[in-house]
Amino acid sequence: MPVPRPRSALSRARAALVSSRTRLAAALVAALALPVAAPAAPPSPTSPTSPPLSAEASDPRLLGWMQGAPPPEDKRIRYTDDDYFSFPKLRWTACHFRQLMPTVGVSRGPGAAHDLPRRLDAAIDALSFTPTGTNRQMTWAQSLSANYTDGIVVLHDGVVVYERYSGCLDEHGQHGAMSVSKSMTGLLGEMLVAEGVIDETQRVSAIVPELKDSAFGDATVKQVLEMTTALRYSEDYADPNAEVWAFSAAGSTLPPPAGYTGPRSYYDYLQTVQKQGRHGEAFGYKTINTDALGWIIARRTGQSVAQLLQSRIWQRLGAEQDAYYTVDSSGTPFAGGGFNAGLRDLVRVGQLLLDDGTVNGQPIVPAAAIARIRAGGNKQAFAKAGYPQLPGWSYRGMWWISHNDHGAYMARGVHGQALYIDPTARVVIARFGSHPVAGNSANDPTTLPAFDAVARYLMDRH
Repeated sequence: MPVPRPRSALSRARAALVSSRTRLAAALVAALALPVAAPAAPPSPTSPTSPPLSAEASDPRLLGWMQGAPPPEDKRIRYTDDDYFSFPKLRWTACHFRQLMPTVGVSRGPGAAHDLPRRLDAAIDALSFTPTGTNRQMTWAQSLSANYTDGIVVLHDGVVVYERYSGCLDEHGQHGAMSVSKSMTGLLGEMLVAEGVIDETQRVSAIVPELKDSAFGDATVKQVLEMTTALRYSEDYADPNAEVWAFSAAGSTLPPPAGYTGPRSYYDYLQTVQKQGRHGEAFGYKTINTDALGWIIARRTGQSVAQLLQSRIWQRLGAEQDAYYTVDSSGTPFAGGGFNAGLRDLVRVGQLLLDDGTVNGQPIVPAAAIARIRAGGNKQAFAKAGYPQLPGWSYRGMWWISHNDHGAYMARGVHGQALYIDPTARVVIARFGSHPVAGNSANDPTTLPAFDAVARYLMDRH
């Protein structure tokens, strides 16, 4: 997702109360209904102490966000609003970032879209599973509302067996991928390592000399790819003094507040990051690793992540829509969280990985890069980060690896974004969502068993 406009010191404490606006890289269903008019007295926005509105009650069409010509003043959403990405507004914003801020395109090119055959399985809605930590059953259909699903597509052996849209999204729309963006960047990085364009054993400073005096300077590319760098950097959004705020300010495209003298771009900020600890010892999920990788990619290839994704993957994938990235004031794509795409195209990326980097038998990404991702990273280093809902998992190439008996792995983003790949069941699941809670810990107890259940059902049934 995009970063917020810079704030003065006085406003930073207030900003912590609307922290969803800056969850970097970080943000999915009933059948799509026709838009309905906003009620005369729509539900009030959720207060910090009350339960959030349900998926149905917070539907942006029901609440009337940005409807009308022009929309009523109390229904407008602007990038300059501190709460433009706070719930329930985020349920509209997640599909409309390019209406709010500068972006750079990722063209699909002039070719025909790669066909996704369809054989819908109506029985999936009634499929039941047990959410983690409970003893009650939930159906697949119930899980979609529980996770504020904006759209979900399930492929089995390259065939669409399930597809639903809701909220702000339909089959023609695009949605913020949040930290799924990291996995797109990681895929490009692993591709270049496999091709010998990038030497993962090199120090970052050997590729980007500007980072010599930063914490990244003596880290290796491999440590950046696996996020085992030792950085003095906090993404605790409740802390007004966390470093994430400085990164947010640096990435903003709006004029800085009076007296602001800090970095004015992502790359400027990366040069200020200080070291804390020893590289390679522990996994630490920090968005700035991905933006450092984006700089490494740009320096080695002469192309930004948006340009490289376009030329090497998007124009060869058979995508049906253009994609785009949000950018900073220098036009640098937000590699760690600014990617936006159509849902069917995201599931095509998953199928690309499932098929070992090929589309219609034509190689696009080296199979070795896919194999490295699937193999996973250091489980012991990952365990030190403390993810109790992900026991036995690891992180490699900016992908999350389950190491379950099916070898499933996934891309994950705040507010419920997901791309799940089960190589054993030959299943790919792509989901966009706008969950009121940013952290995946809020939806993992439902999401992970639901995805696993549908994969095993499809493998057994088909």
